[in-house]
Amino acid sequence: MYAILDIETTGGQYNEEGITEIAIYKFDGHEVVDQFISLVNPEIPIQPFVVKLTGINNAMLRSAPKFYEVAKRIIEITEGCIVVAHNASFDYRILQTEFRRLGFKFQKPTLCTVELSKKLLPGHASYSLGKLVRALGIPMADRHRASGDAMATVKLFKMLLAKDVEKEILKSSVKTEIKSGMSPKLLDIVENLPSKTGIYYIHNEKGDLIYIGKSKNIKKRVNQHFTGTNRKSKKIQMEVYTVTYEETGSELIALLKESEEIKINKPIYNRAQRKTLFQWALYPVKNENGYISLSLQKTDGRKKEITSFSSIQEGKNALFKITDQYHLCQKINGLYETQNSCFKYKIKECDGACIGE
Repeated sequence: MYAILDIETTGGQYNEEGITEIAIYKFDGHEVVDQFISLVNPEIPIQPFVVKLTGINNAMLRSAPKFYEVAKRIIEITEGCIVVAHNASFDYRILQTEFRRLGFKFQKPTLCTVELSKKLLPGHASYSLGKLVRALGIPMADRHRASGDAMATVKLFKMLLAKDVEKEILKSSVKTEIKSGMSPKLLDIVENLPSKTGIYYIHNEKGDLIYIGKSKNIKKRVNQHFTGTNRKSKKIQMEVYTVTYEETGSELIALLKESEEIKINKPIYNRAQRKTLFQWALYPVKNENGYISLSLQKTDGRKKEITSFSSIQEGKNALFKITDQYHLCQKINGLYETQNSCFKYKIKECDGACIGE
């Protein structure tokens, strides 16, 4: 199933753009089975050149829903789908940025019809959407509006599917984990690891710990270390002798145990967490309604911490991840400032503690 979409934005500085219009067509490979089209109030002004290009102006958006009001529908219509767009990296980045502002991690495999067109339809002078569909004889209406561009992308994608008889290029173009060959030694190590949640310990030939990590899937994560091409991955591949592990059952326990083990053992390749000074910590705090929350605060030696961090950003990232993984309340954990319910409640991933339910 595919979610073929197009997004219009305000323009502006990188990662500061806002969505002004979005169109999503759910496509099963043969026909459109669902659709969502909406203007969106970005709560920031639209750049003049964008107004001229799209015809969407600030006045048109004053009464349009804000992104958090359409976010649930976007999650529903893209559930179980590969996101398809013309220049997918742009539209996908914009969507991820908007969801990140709500404290939600939006993650999908993607396909880019620009890249696919270059492989399956070589020889065109331009692969911009307007020029390409015109050259292919695909009818197009409402150019530079989300619904028109998204529908043109649907028609283009249908043509690309027909061209790729063996589906080999489509499979290889989906943005998923890239696997490369491994030496027999590394392959043997990976094969003996479980696909379970827990902590893993990478040892060198002397038995020294060189890296400690945690994952929901130990085998997959270690495989990423062994196929990675960055400097740290290559060093681990050269030095690893064996990998031991401990299943924790819970990602939260794995997170806390990993932090503690790194502080105790200080493995050479856990440089990001090797600092001995941990200035921020998570503490349990009971609020006025009796709910126990996780509070990120400056480290206080007089209080018992749950775990600590070397920077506030590291702490916030951990708190966001715990809150997301265990459907905790964003508002009570101090991650979402609102008088009403948190965003998680709106998508039924919070039980309503934030509004007294």
